[in-house]
Amino acid sequence: MRIATWNVNSITARLPRLLAWLESSGTDVLCLQEAKVAEDQFPFEPLRELGYEAAVHATGRWNGVAVLSRVGIEDVVKGLPGDPGYDGAVEPRALSATCGPVRVWSVYVPNGREVGHPHYAYKLEWFEALRAAVAGDAQGSRPFALLGDYNVAPTDDDVFDAAAFEGSTHVTPAERAALTALREAGLADVVPRPLKYDQPFTYWDYRQLAFPKNRGMRIDLVYGNAPFARAVKDAYVDREERKGKGASDHAPVVVDLEV
Repeated sequence: MRIATWNVNSITARLPRLLAWLESSGTDVLCLQEAKVAEDQFPFEPLRELGYEAAVHATGRWNGVAVLSRVGIEDVVKGLPGDPGYDGAVEPRALSATCGPVRVWSVYVPNGREVGHPHYAYKLEWFEALRAAVAGDAQGSRPFALLGDYNVAPTDDDVFDAAAFEGSTHVTPAERAALTALREAGLADVVPRPLKYDQPFTYWDYRQLAFPKNRGMRIDLVYGNAPFARAVKDAYVDREERKGKGASDHAPVVVDLEV
C-alpha cells in the first residue's frame, strides 16, 4: 500500500500535475494540504475518473485539506476536536479518514508567522489540541498516521542552514517540543530518504533560487503509531515534483507499507 502527503499550494493551480502524478506514482492514499478552494469547487470528477474518492474540508482561498483514496474512505471526521481557532474563526486544517486498513489524518499546522505573534500562540495551542485528539489512535492496534505540513523542522539537520533561521518560527524550542509531545503520545517520525543530496528536504521557497541551490527544509512529516511504523517498507521524497513550471513549493512524501 502506498500512502503520500503533499502540500499542493492550490489544487486548482496544481491539478494537471496532480492528476499526472497520481497516474504515474501508484499512490493509493494521498493526504493533501493547502487546497485553497471551496468544497463545491473541488475537482471531484477528474479524480473520480482516476478511481479516487475524496474527502474534503475546505472553505475557500486559504488552507483546506483533503484525503484522496482508491481503497475506500470511511469514518470521515472534518476538523480538529478542541480546535482553538484563530481570530474568532475555526480554520479547515485537519481531516481524518479510514482508508482500507489504515487510519490517516491530513493536517496543515498553522504557520505561526513570527515568534510572539498571536498566530504563533495559536500554532502551539493547535498542536496541543492535535496531541489530545490523536492520543487514542496513537496507542491503538490499527495502523495510524498523521501526515501533512507541520510547519516545523524537527531538528537543525532538517534545514539547510540553522543560522539562517535563528529567531524565526519553524525551529523554536517550543515548536519542537510540540513534536516531542506527539512522539511521546506514541507516534514515530517516519523519515524519508532523499532521492538527491543528503537531506530529505520537502519544501523550498520559490524565491532566491532556493530549489536549485537546495536551500530547503523538512517540514512535511509522517508520524505513525507502532503498527504503522512496523509496516513501513520504504519512504522517500519525490523531489522531481518540485521541478519545472507550475510546481508547488513542496514535494510529495511517499511511504510504502506492507499491510
